[in-house]
Amino acid sequence: MNQILLLNSIFSQTPVVDTVKTVVETTTASAPASQMGFILALLGAAVAALFAGIGSAIGINYPARAADGVLSESPEKFGSLFLLVALPGTQGFYGFVGAFLLLGKLPKVTTLEQGLALFIAAIPVAIAGLVSAIYQGKACAAGVALVAKRADQAMKGVINAALIETYAVLGLLVSFFLINAVKL
Repeated sequence: MNQILLLNSIFSQTPVVDTVKTVVETTTASAPASQMGFILALLGAAVAALFAGIGSAIGINYPARAADGVLSESPEKFGSLFLLVALPGTQGFYGFVGAFLLLGKLPKVTTLEQGLALFIAAIPVAIAGLVSAIYQGKACAAGVALVAKRADQAMKGVINAALIETYAVLGLLVSFFLINAVKL
């Protein structure tokens, strides 16, 4: 029942904070461990999307600001700069994919241990997405500086930044394998 209330609040006008408070109060007071497991798995999905999304928002900030400065002098370099600005945003998508995979498992969560396992499975994509997006943004900002001086060298900046992407992909893969390893 609490699961329905929580999901209903997400898609209705009811404040989610009030619904979560109600769900947590009733779950901790009298609910079986399966509801706590559901809440933990749901929290894992939220953490995956939230942390990776925050990393992407911060990461895109660095090259976007640098690119705006370059574009104020050379608007024709937009095509060379676009990929460098957009690249740190991919981690947010990886976090969304991880959350989507977790949400697909929610109806099958029957124990506290399963929920905890799914929460733990969300951590690699969340942390790898957060950290790699920030550092990738810094690398992309350096790539923007490269394009400012030598527009024909843009792909070198993209390749250097893409090396950081590897770790976000690995975080998503680890989360994928961990999610699928949970016995439901």
